[in-house]
Amino acid sequence: MSASSPSPLDFFARLNWIDGRPLLDTMEPYRREFMTRALYTLRDDGTPLYNLVLSGRAKKNNKTTDLVLAGFYRLLIWDSPHGNDVNILANDEDQAGDDLKLAKKLVDANPGTLGREVYSLTKGIKRHDNRGEIRILPARDALGAHGKTASLNAYDEIHGYKNWDIFEALAPDPTRADALQWITSYDTIYSSPGVPLYDMKQLGKAGGDPRMLFSWYSGELCTDEAFADLPQEQRANPSMESWPEGPAYLEQQRRRLPTHKFRRLHLNLPGAPNGAFLDADMVMRSIVPTLRSIPPESGVKYRAFVDMSGGSSDDATLAIAHKDKRDRLILDLLVSQDGPTPFNPQRAVEKFARHMKVYGISKAIGDNYAGETFKYAFEGQQIQLKSSPLSRTEIYEAFEPLLNAGDIELLDVPKLQEQLLTLIVRGAQIDHQPGDHDDFANAAAGVLTLDFEKNAGRYSNSKGQQPVVNLGHANMKTRRDQRARATPTNNTRSGYGGPPPWRE
Repeated sequence: MSASSPSPLDFFARLNWIDGRPLLDTMEPYRREFMTRALYTLRDDGTPLYNLVLSGRAKKNNKTTDLVLAGFYRLLIWDSPHGNDVNILANDEDQAGDDLKLAKKLVDANPGTLGREVYSLTKGIKRHDNRGEIRILPARDALGAHGKTASLNAYDEIHGYKNWDIFEALAPDPTRADALQWITSYDTIYSSPGVPLYDMKQLGKAGGDPRMLFSWYSGELCTDEAFADLPQEQRANPSMESWPEGPAYLEQQRRRLPTHKFRRLHLNLPGAPNGAFLDADMVMRSIVPTLRSIPPESGVKYRAFVDMSGGSSDDATLAIAHKDKRDRLILDLLVSQDGPTPFNPQRAVEKFARHMKVYGISKAIGDNYAGETFKYAFEGQQIQLKSSPLSRTEIYEAFEPLLNAGDIELLDVPKLQEQLLTLIVRGAQIDHQPGDHDDFANAAAGVLTLDFEKNAGRYSNSKGQQPVVNLGHANMKTRRDQRARATPTNNTRSGYGGPPPWRE
């Protein structure tokens, strides 16, 4: 079908970059190899081997450039009887505008090649012979595009996607053997199962899909053997040698940007939303991989915290925890009601009471809503429920230093991970983002900040050591001043491994 099509490098050799230089002179060897593999690895019948490309690099490493060039190749060079339409789905209006500007600049820089074949539209580029066009638009504008076929569906930045709606709307045409999905992005904000980029990365790491090309450059993971053993800045930035400033640019950005932004933009690591409250590294290090729950043990004192819901839109959650012999706070159980919302909250009360009785618990703490609204419902199940003396913000403020000190072990519950990573600071309040939830996070933080011993400090079990605290939060400054502590001791664990070194 397309074995007769010229290769991508043959096509690019005829083009200039927007500054007039030959295009291939601006393409590093790793990019040339990547573009050839992605677009011109063919099966025996001449159809492309890859129908899904996932490409991740840090900022200023030509991700969008390669995506747009792939679009021109599929529009003009790839021989397909089904047509040559290309969709480029940008993250938002601004990004769509930037992608369109780049495409038009490439046309202007190549009047004798691209300029003879295409003309510009308000939101794209179209062939003079009407056999195809590049449509560039924000992803949300394509949600109603079910059933439309394309040679290439290219997604520019999906780090903020929380669901698969856009991919379902633009699912590749199963009748086209040459249909290609191309995704380029920084790492995801929402690093948990069910999030498209998280799931695709796991698929790429597993290597079980022979028709997926997984090309990833980050400070943590690099699929290119030529860069895999280099320092993390070079692993994430394979085009660094072509920058006029070189490594100095990264040092400048490290000084100027908040840590979570620098990690995501320039190391291509899982990030956090603007104003994120918790350190993503500390959250991830506190999670015990694959551990979903811990059964009760004889002689252990357990505490419980419930975050109840009226059943219409929010989950109801129960968290159970204990303190171990080394003074670590261990999350043993984190569950919600059976089934999604809406649900009958009385059934949730009954379920939670059964779990608490298994752990020998007859008294529980709830958020203010639960403590007032569901007090008698729990009493009907022989559970005494009291309202927490702390507000949600105070609970999270108490939770943060425990987390940073390495005093906490968390279960591997996807909703908990996502909700902790996406808590944000809004003025003097700590809350979830609009449209998000924090039911699992609130229950877990609530139980882990309870007193497990009469004389235990409410906020830390660190035996006199001051945990690493984000002093950028005004409320945390106030609490620090109220509680005199010893000199800080930094915990620099590379991954989960029990308590921090100074606790051994």
